[in-house]
Amino acid sequence: HLQMPAVPQEIPHIFFADAQELIFRRYATDVRGEPDLSPQDERWLGEWAQQEFASDFLFVTGYPMRKRPFYTHPDPERPEYSNSFDLLFRGTELVTGGQRLHLYSDYLAALEKAHLPIEPFESYLEAFRYGMPPHGGFAIGLERLLMQLTGVPNIRLTTTFPRDLTRLTP
Repeated sequence: HLQMPAVPQEIPHIFFADAQELIFRRYATDVRGEPDLSPQDERWLGEWAQQEFASDFLFVTGYPMRKRPFYTHPDPERPEYSNSFDLLFRGTELVTGGQRLHLYSDYLAALEKAHLPIEPFESYLEAFRYGMPPHGGFAIGLERLLMQLTGVPNIRLTTTFPRDLTRLTP
């Protein structure tokens, strides 16, 4: 049966480094300094959001720049972190998004920092050469949403054509 989510008036949020500190204090697992959250970390944060805020949702913001794509905008006050987020739903990453770079010069600097050549990106960069407004993007995992709403134990059960080591085509 369908398990509709508990959504508070305002979805709670926690900064990435604070989430790691919370996991360390609450679960005695030291993940501080890791570039990402493990599935277990996300489950723990989902439990915490449910206990503290009665929310099935939790935004984790400010992932390390080294974890995000080169085109992600850094946090102006903490440039080692990004203006990005994951939305957890019942302890499962559901949405990833963030602010994108919009200045041509920032793209050139980001490519250089990532040790990536400019040539493969030239046609893309052309759009930014003459001005681009600030913007962002996100992606949602539809199968993950269905898995959590229906309570099935495996995402393969919500995937139309699941792939694995023995099945690569429908």
